[in-house]
Amino acid sequence: MTTRVLFVCLGNICRSPTAHGVFSQLISNAGLADRILVDSAGTSSWHEGTVPDSRAVQVARAQGYDLSFIRSRQVTSTDFVEQDLILAMDNDNLANLQARCPVEYQQKIYRFLDFAEDLNTREVPDPYYGGNEGFIRVLSLVEHGGRALLAHLQQGY
Repeated sequence: MTTRVLFVCLGNICRSPTAHGVFSQLISNAGLADRILVDSAGTSSWHEGTVPDSRAVQVARAQGYDLSFIRSRQVTSTDFVEQDLILAMDNDNLANLQARCPVEYQQKIYRFLDFAEDLNTREVPDPYYGGNEGFIRVLSLVEHGGRALLAHLQQGY
């Protein structure tokens, strides 16, 4: 059985590619790369085809994560059909996804941090207009959320 996980933020250049890269490494380290497929996308098409923000890449690289293989893309109607979990980084993107998603696939949509029950936040804040501190915070939340998501998925294996 294969599980397909899609991480979603606004432009797919900061938060969702960070989650994509971190979670890809987590599942690889757990020996599950052949059972869990990871992707990321944005609710907008503003950055279609571009690499992640250089600040996200730098912060991730400093902690041993590779984002270089990721290119921005927009969520498509096919994603609602093919993905098993569609994980929004914040409430705005959650609402956008829910508005676009056909009723029969709504049960696939969650906030990413819904799986990290021990955190006191459910949103990964957008670091785009700030400095490196915001990207460091995003990476910390994504690592925590990624570990919680992996534990959740491993319960099914």
